[in-house]
Amino acid sequence: MPLALCATPIGNLEDVTLRVLRELREADLVLCEDTRQTRKLLDRHGIEARTLSYHEHNEAARVAELLPRLEAGERIALVSDAGLPAINDPGARLVRAALDAGLPVTVLPGPSAVETALVASGLAGERYQFLGYLPRGEKARQALWKELALWPHPAVAFESPKRLPATLASLAGFDPEREVAVCRELSKRFEEIARGSARELAQKFEHEPKGEITLVIGPAAAESEEEEETAVAAVAELIGAGLPRRHAVELVAKLTGVARNKLYGRSL
Repeated sequence: MPLALCATPIGNLEDVTLRVLRELREADLVLCEDTRQTRKLLDRHGIEARTLSYHEHNEAARVAELLPRLEAGERIALVSDAGLPAINDPGARLVRAALDAGLPVTVLPGPSAVETALVASGLAGERYQFLGYLPRGEKARQALWKELALWPHPAVAFESPKRLPATLASLAGFDPEREVAVCRELSKRFEEIARGSARELAQKFEHEPKGEITLVIGPAAAESEEEEETAVAAVAELIGAGLPRRHAVELVAKLTGVARNKLYGRSL
């Protein structure tokens, strides 16, 4: 029997497919990121199943333990606390090991916080970039903002509510008019989709919110070649008048909307 990766609800326990429910009922063993969390889903749908923990701290040991069971023909399902296993959750190592051993793997699709947030943000397009969890340090965040300043498509990331205020303040300092959506508690009773500029949302979320956060960062604003050249010339004039380069770049970027890192690089 194949190893089955089963997508589970990201909030509302009714957001689960009939196929996933059948797989969980018929599985010899259900691997869970947190058995207590998975038990809520199983109980909600009247499913009795043998469960076993499978998380980042025991993943290596579990893989060695589970491969012989898969080879022996056991039917094993893998779930995470929410969404699809192996996407920012444990599972990729077991999938790789099973495939390397010539064992079949099947994926049962379902809810996705990434795609749900992207559509709800109103910023969806033909392409997007998934960033996983955002960096914690300010230096790493600034490097990411510089990278995204050149990315003409939306980006989706996970962020902890504790770090959200600092992240939004950092983005607002770099690109205050960047379109952003803070998607909180998706599919749950108190779901909130807050849309606006980075500056506006940094003010709205000055204090730590409650719940799980998915952040959508809109595409970088397209600038015409003429606008960029005008901005670069303005920076050069200010530097020539004695203003420090960094201050000149910040001032012109704020007035024109041209990305700071682009102006800084062009002014060197």
